[in-house]
Amino acid sequence: MGKRSLWTMIFTGILLVGMMIPVHNAEAADGKDAGTLTKKQIGLKELAVPSPAARFTYNSGLSFEYPDAVRGIYVTGPSAGGAKMAELTQLVEDTELNAMVIDIKEDNGNITFQPEEGSPYADVAESFIDDPVQMLKELEEKGIYPIARVVVFKDSMLAEKRPDLSFTQNGQVWKNGKGEAFVNPFMEEVWEYNVELAKKAAEMGFEEIQYDYVRFPEGFGSRDDQLDYGQGKYADMDLDNVQKRVQAVTDFVEFARGELEYYGVDVSVDIFGYSATIEEAPNIGQNFSKISSNVDVISSMIYPSHWGPYFGISKPDAEPYKLINEYAKVENEVLGKLDPAPTSRPWLQDFEAPWLYSGPTKQYGKAEVEAQIRALNENGIDEFLLWNAGNNYTKGVDYTPMNE
Repeated sequence: MGKRSLWTMIFTGILLVGMMIPVHNAEAADGKDAGTLTKKQIGLKELAVPSPAARFTYNSGLSFEYPDAVRGIYVTGPSAGGAKMAELTQLVEDTELNAMVIDIKEDNGNITFQPEEGSPYADVAESFIDDPVQMLKELEEKGIYPIARVVVFKDSMLAEKRPDLSFTQNGQVWKNGKGEAFVNPFMEEVWEYNVELAKKAAEMGFEEIQYDYVRFPEGFGSRDDQLDYGQGKYADMDLDNVQKRVQAVTDFVEFARGELEYYGVDVSVDIFGYSATIEEAPNIGQNFSKISSNVDVISSMIYPSHWGPYFGISKPDAEPYKLINEYAKVENEVLGKLDPAPTSRPWLQDFEAPWLYSGPTKQYGKAEVEAQIRALNENGIDEFLLWNAGNNYTKGVDYTPMNE
């Protein structure tokens, strides 16, 4: 059931009840504003009837209009809370860009703002963003659409604090080759930990919550029998381990979207691009169609540098237009089978990949960024996000190249 149809049913029920009994308190039960109410006199009874425009969702006090098509950039916590933010804001204002994806929970598990006293997130807080609400107010004034990025299952800090929510080996928290730890997608306590944080972002005024690392660690299928971890409610399910992983990841996404419905925010998920080209990614538990069926926006990470030989392209990083064009065709076919389908908003590359080259590195500048955008546009995909880990974006890019 869609968001709008659910609220239509609620509105109808309230209206019918209101016709039978007097309404004495127009405020929502939790004290939040339930919308502007009008009054009608019927006989001796005074009824409070919600106006057609009433929204039975949380009101942060901020208002952002969804752009014609989201064209955004990634912003780290230090950038958002530091001098870099003025430069990035100016970039968005001066170009066809219109959105920012801002870290609220980073890759190692820390949050980027100081929560209220007594918060369960206080000991993982780095106060990069002094006043998130004030930051959002400034974005509101400039018409910049704000998206909160929350990294979910890659979380070294929570894993070290709660090994029982992670994966262990020989009594120690398991880490990948980069020294990163993950928490366990089977554990519903981990779901709640991340979703409660997302609710705080929604209360601040973010219009969308973007979940990243919604998966098991890469290559998990080859080591799951070497690690100690719980499977929670999935332990007794009549599924093999691959399908248990897929089910857990899908269930988290469905849970996260349902929990955020009251806040009226969109929910998006970052996902490996190659997962759209196969039935499912068994090691990490990502099924592109199942995840896409439970989100408002799907953001495939389709950086040309992150593909091996694929689509008949031997060096995708050197051929950004061709790679994105071939991928977009596949994604359109997969999403075309879903009803309703989420908005496609892929992540594009605005960085170099020197690790791929023994000689000179392929440089990513204006031509390469525009080539990726053009490939999406030619396939009917109008939204995109740009990734650069240091937030150093190419100057002079035309972000709407099809309008030439």
